[in-house]
Amino acid sequence: MLSSINRIHFIGIGGIGMSGIAELLFNQNFKITGSDLSESSNTDRLKKLDIPISIGHDRSNISSAEIVVYSDAIPKDNVELIEANDRNIQCYSRGQIISQLAKLKSSTVGISGTHGKTTTTSMIGSILKDSNLDPTIIVGGVVKSINTNSVLGSGDTFVVEADEFNRTFLQLSPTIAVINNIDLEHIDCYKDIDDLKGAFIEFANSVPFYGMVSICKDSENAAAIIPSIDKPIVTYGIESDDVDFRAINIVHNNGKVVFDLIFKEQSYPFSMNVPGEYNIFNALAAISVCKTMGLSLEDISRSLKMFSGVKRRFDIKIQNNDLMIIDDYAHHPVEVSSVIKAIKSNWDRRLLVIFQPHLYSRTKQFYKEFAEALQDADLVFVTEIFASREKIDASITSEKIVKYLKELNHNNVFNITTESLITDVKSKYMKGDIILTVGAGNIWRFADKLSESMQ
Repeated sequence: MLSSINRIHFIGIGGIGMSGIAELLFNQNFKITGSDLSESSNTDRLKKLDIPISIGHDRSNISSAEIVVYSDAIPKDNVELIEANDRNIQCYSRGQIISQLAKLKSSTVGISGTHGKTTTTSMIGSILKDSNLDPTIIVGGVVKSINTNSVLGSGDTFVVEADEFNRTFLQLSPTIAVINNIDLEHIDCYKDIDDLKGAFIEFANSVPFYGMVSICKDSENAAAIIPSIDKPIVTYGIESDDVDFRAINIVHNNGKVVFDLIFKEQSYPFSMNVPGEYNIFNALAAISVCKTMGLSLEDISRSLKMFSGVKRRFDIKIQNNDLMIIDDYAHHPVEVSSVIKAIKSNWDRRLLVIFQPHLYSRTKQFYKEFAEALQDADLVFVTEIFASREKIDASITSEKIVKYLKELNHNNVFNITTESLITDVKSKYMKGDIILTVGAGNIWRFADKLSESMQ
């Protein structure tokens, strides 16, 4: 595809997905440059590879680029994108460039779903890597075992997170498609749940006749689209008993989980060092894919037992008898509820949650659901909304979440600012507490600062 191309510029290179593509192409000896509005751990990682990155967008950043790749969060009036179009430079969205890269391999595994994409992609990639299949992997998070979010492999398989935002996953035509779950999300892109389900149906039916679609039947919306899919299907679940892969006899303890896998009426023991029921669903998806690809359940089990997780996904910063600090990327009510339940099912300790709402539109749509998800925390701190790609919307504030939590009779909920966060949280801390920072914005920075100040 790019045999005559050498210089590629990334607009929004600091995004987790964009940084992975940039690193992968850099490792294929392309000359990479990039720009972003602010520095981040992703730009820091790329700079260590000697990739030139400009902070701030400017026409001059395009320089001698022969191709421009832009994040889905970049608006059409971005000065660099305008400059590239004025100079007739070929521009690819993130989804388009991933679909081009997928063509370099004979098979693609695309992992979709409202929740769990990053961890499931990482699990599948890790299992294939441990089995010496040397996959190419692009994932929306830094996998702890390899300390990066992209791996350039010499094998035949491309493993990629298939994001439904802006319908970008429809750029892919995977050989194997995973649908972890479907919940209403990205209301700036989809009219309603039926519109969202329609996109997932289109994604599933892009699989070739010799491919496979793996679906979680415990997700009501995912199960509902099965009759509309005309490709081979395998199913998995915990509550559903009419599935191909099912987890039973689940035990949660001290951040670990064990379960028995039922496959073709036989039982196989599994254990993992990542907690929570949601991670069992992620593991079942990974098992279904890797078993379909011909790996033995014994090898899959061995690999999952070694899986150490993904940064910003139940990322334990400090763990001792006096204090635990955990950081998590959850930014949808279902995800927030799941991570809180994971903590409560593993440890009998007081839980302080610091929640940073992500996006005005999401907060406006789901502020009641966020409050309900936060109910099981003993103390709740809610910061100002992290705007990300959106403009300020004065009609919604994080106080709506706090107010509704109080209406639900939660007596220990506080509106705070990130500026006062460290002081406010430390003033309420008691020996033995678990502190959870949660959100898709920059809340992880405060988890690190809390860790440093409370060591």
